[in-house]
Amino acid sequence: MRSLSGRLRIAASVVLAAFLGLTGLTLDRAFRDSALAAARERLQAQVYMLLGAANLDAFNRLALPQALPEARFSTPDSGLYADAMDNQGNLVWRSPSLLGMALPFFPAVRTPGDTQFAPLISSDETKTPLFVLAFTVSWEIAANQYRLYTFRVAETQWNFLDQLWSFRRSLWGWLLAATGVLLAAQGLILRWSLKPLRRVAAEVTEIEAGRRAELSGDYPEELQPLTVNLNALLRQGHAHLERYRNALGDLAHSLKTPLAVMRGALDNGTSHAELRRTLQEQLERMNRTVDYQLQRAAASGRIALSTPLPVAPVARKILDSLAKVYADRAPRLSSEVGRTTVFYGDEGDLMEILGNLADNACKWCRQRVVVRAYPADRGEHAELVVEVEDDGPGIPPDQAPLLLDRGRRADPSVAGHGIGLAVVRVLVEEVYYGQLDISRGSLGGALVRARLRFQVNG
Repeated sequence: MRSLSGRLRIAASVVLAAFLGLTGLTLDRAFRDSALAAARERLQAQVYMLLGAANLDAFNRLALPQALPEARFSTPDSGLYADAMDNQGNLVWRSPSLLGMALPFFPAVRTPGDTQFAPLISSDETKTPLFVLAFTVSWEIAANQYRLYTFRVAETQWNFLDQLWSFRRSLWGWLLAATGVLLAAQGLILRWSLKPLRRVAAEVTEIEAGRRAELSGDYPEELQPLTVNLNALLRQGHAHLERYRNALGDLAHSLKTPLAVMRGALDNGTSHAELRRTLQEQLERMNRTVDYQLQRAAASGRIALSTPLPVAPVARKILDSLAKVYADRAPRLSSEVGRTTVFYGDEGDLMEILGNLADNACKWCRQRVVVRAYPADRGEHAELVVEVEDDGPGIPPDQAPLLLDRGRRADPSVAGHGIGLAVVRVLVEEVYYGQLDISRGSLGGALVRARLRFQVNG
């Protein structure tokens, strides 16, 4: 069963049928017990009526009048029968309605006041089903002389069975009708409840066909995590594709100028030394351009459905690597990153940001480099603040914006391509929609602060 709707319908139908079935059985049992109790009470009342009419004759024998209060006792085969036995089990009286019949054997009740009630079958050839009630009394026949008599009253079960079957037909008929109505209502409820899922499937099909860019946002809160993260995946894919397209366009445009310079140098018949110098300059320029555009295009950005990435291990790994690279200078590299500080994005992007900033700090520091990272909540967005500070000469405020451009370098004598800060700026501002600032820190050198923004819900 691959259909979610089908599973829900089958499960709900089974539960509904089981519930109504148990309800019907419970009601049937309750009605049957109630009808049995009513039959017993009727027979008990008939016994009390016979006791009220009974008396002793001149020979101290039990006698009942010919005209009994209940006329059915005087009518043969009326469905209501009675007799009386002494303590020896001998019949001392029987109702005229028992003409040609005999009540089934019923153990005599020996204790006064005791009552027995049971469904039995008549002992004649008709095998009529009966309800029989026996009641024993102690009758005073003389002073301090008592005699036990057991009165038995019987009634056919036909009225009881007719009532029971009539109730059962009515009960199960209404339950079946209620089942049909509830199943129809259940189907409508399930169809209405699953409508958002069908809409998600339809919108995904439209996205595949290119008629829609992402899912609409007006879904129930149970589906919000799914749709928000699907939209985040779609936006992430579109952003990656757009970055690759822009990077390829920028790369093609950026390579036109050095290629034109090299072609011009070749066509103008310049000297070998001048041509060599020109080619070397333009090749270096092309190399920086390719490196910059490739790093810019490779940025992953916020990864939907990803787990938060702890920052402290990444920062420690980068600082350990830089300690080996700059072992001849032996700078003091320290990390002030809490264990609970996390990054919502690709590990490569974080390493690119921390690595470029820490590498620049190591190039310009005298002795110390400090890396910090801490969270800053901003309502529906979350921010991660990354700071890299050194104790070097610092960066003048008027030069800070220039260093963020690709290929700009504060000191040409220091090794590098001049694209590190530019790549960081692109990652911070274009990929993570944050802000990159350069100022003077407490150590006296440069303080580069990157604010990265993330969507909390996806």
